[in-house]
Amino acid sequence: MELNKDLKILIVGLGLLGGSYAKALTSAGYTVNAITRRESTVNYALEHKMIARGTTEIDKDLISGSDIIVFSLYPHVFTDWIKNYGNIIKPGTLVTDVTGVKGCVVREIQDMLPDGVEFIAAHPMAGRESSGIEYSDDRIFKGANYIVVPTEKNTPRGVEICRALGETLGFSDISVLSPEKHDEMIAFLSQLTHCIAVSLMCACDAPDLERYTGDSFRDLTRIANINDEMWSELFLLNRQALLKEMDSYRECFDKLYTGIKNGDREAIRSMMRLSSERRRKFDKKKVTEK
Repeated sequence: MELNKDLKILIVGLGLLGGSYAKALTSAGYTVNAITRRESTVNYALEHKMIARGTTEIDKDLISGSDIIVFSLYPHVFTDWIKNYGNIIKPGTLVTDVTGVKGCVVREIQDMLPDGVEFIAAHPMAGRESSGIEYSDDRIFKGANYIVVPTEKNTPRGVEICRALGETLGFSDISVLSPEKHDEMIAFLSQLTHCIAVSLMCACDAPDLERYTGDSFRDLTRIANINDEMWSELFLLNRQALLKEMDSYRECFDKLYTGIKNGDREAIRSMMRLSSERRRKFDKKKVTEK
């Protein structure tokens, strides 16, 4: 399915992802407008021709005149926005998001929206360590994964439009998961990895480490330069799933620790062989995409 070029798209929240969406969709020929918090962000987006119109106000005409609205906000801000202004959205509008957790958000948003407004959640698995519109770049979507997260309230048409949006943005692999399955996968693939990177950076306070490090440490800790406001909220909203994955990781780490402590080389090599086998699947997928 291809999105109609006449569709008017509104992005609420022009940070890294919202700005990257705006760049990609404007480049694809769509009319993109925006509502965001700072006037300087609006000015930046207009100056760089990322949007057609932008405002820091709750513009009822802009909201009610949109066919697709993309929310790029922190979960609690997204929920508050819908609670306060969701009634402005006209029936027939498709609402989607970029929120990193779903189970605690999706059904609440669906219940608050007016009849005839469909919210179909999505998660673009792309980003950068730096936040803000000045770091936005639609190239981060190329070769990346995009997850559509429907519930029983979503229509086949809504799911297809959301998939088509992912394709238009440039994502290469689009999958569909329930909110619960999404949060399980994200706890392991995204949140746990950030926990590991943060813990590693906090584990040693020796001076001048940056003078001695090689690429392996840089690669492993790239995501430790983290937006603490956003990620702490995501961790706590997905607490149970994340704690389960952290426990599983601790078990594996302890197994490796015990193997090294006991001089059990075969136990160490066995884990390394399993690790290499699983990692090659990711490398194979990357080569296939090229």
